[in-house]
Amino acid sequence: MSTATENQLDVEISITEPAPCTKRIAMKVPASAIDARLELALSAFMADANFPGFRKGKAPRSLVEKRVGGALVNEARNQIMSDAYTRAIEENKLRPISDPRPVEGEAMPEFARGKDFAFTVEIEVAPDFAIPDFSSFEVKKPTIEVNAEHIDGEILRQSYRWGTPTRIEGPFEHLDRMLGKAVVTVEGREGNYFETDKALCVVPAKEDEGKGALLGLLIDGLDAVLLGKKAGDTVTVSTKGAEGHEREELRGKAITITYTIGEAERITPRTTKELAEMFGVETEEIFREQVRDALEQRRDGEQRAAMREQVSEQLIEKVDFPLPNKLSEDQVTRTLEQQRMELLSRGMEPTAVENRLAELRGKSEKAAKDRLKLLFIMSRLAEHFGVQVTEQELNGRVAMMASQQNIRPEQMRQ
Repeated sequence: MSTATENQLDVEISITEPAPCTKRIAMKVPASAIDARLELALSAFMADANFPGFRKGKAPRSLVEKRVGGALVNEARNQIMSDAYTRAIEENKLRPISDPRPVEGEAMPEFARGKDFAFTVEIEVAPDFAIPDFSSFEVKKPTIEVNAEHIDGEILRQSYRWGTPTRIEGPFEHLDRMLGKAVVTVEGREGNYFETDKALCVVPAKEDEGKGALLGLLIDGLDAVLLGKKAGDTVTVSTKGAEGHEREELRGKAITITYTIGEAERITPRTTKELAEMFGVETEEIFREQVRDALEQRRDGEQRAAMREQVSEQLIEKVDFPLPNKLSEDQVTRTLEQQRMELLSRGMEPTAVENRLAELRGKSEKAAKDRLKLLFIMSRLAEHFGVQVTEQELNGRVAMMASQQNIRPEQMRQ
């Protein structure tokens, strides 16, 4: 418990922990401090008040209180609550990860002259834990040699990426793309949960074993549903929301998507010679060497990512602490966005990234919590070791990612 010092708001602060990583902050401001704040607010307003029939600042106190007293009371209450909360956070060195919220079931107490003002809020805070001993960590660098098969595969991907789209009606084949209307219904919810006229879908490639993404959800057997269909057809697919989905209302629920195909296109891949000409390379041989160089750079990035992943797994295993009970939707969403940026930075195609994210959503709830746990660990380590990101480093990272995605840095930053 703490009280005020000179020039601070007079407030008593008491903090309890009703649940892991949850702080309940009870604050009590005495009547004398309330009266002083209200008097200060009223005096400041009266000094500049303009009322008809009176000179500036000369309106009677009773008239001012009648006209604006309620608004001044509300403003003073909000300011006192903010000041008391800020002091509680700073003095107790709390690290909030959520906005303060009223305690469930408690009503807003009365705020008036001559009365103490006591209120309570709850926040979630970053967990506290000891920095691990890194000498026990084992990290192995994976070795991958770029060979002709890798080069052929990358040229094939690029040939489709820069290929010529042709409008088709069907029947659809592997890798055909379509745009259509999707209507989503969710178990236990009345009416449509979501609806869009611009849902993109791609018939899974043969090597994807029938799995494909639709509206960010990984659908088993999507190829069987789409192969042979044509524009204008309506198909229905069903799946189950992952237990770790960022939207709580979808976790573990049966999800049905009705998809009406509006338009479709098929990509005619470019030849290797055409790709070489497009990139300004004299011969196919030189183009293949450039592809090798690019793959080796990507390989190096993947090696670093794999080593980071090994460290991450050991951090999750060796550092134990409770997570906040209320895993907010925003926190999980930010985790997925970080993964999206990380995958894009490795040079992965946007469509492949969305497929990967769909897979990650389908992981267990434990996987989602592990990811959140890692965010807390990395944040704490950055603070412990004084790691900071400079503007120059940020600009360099954005430029590299933009180059890999063939867009302008300004677009990537947005």
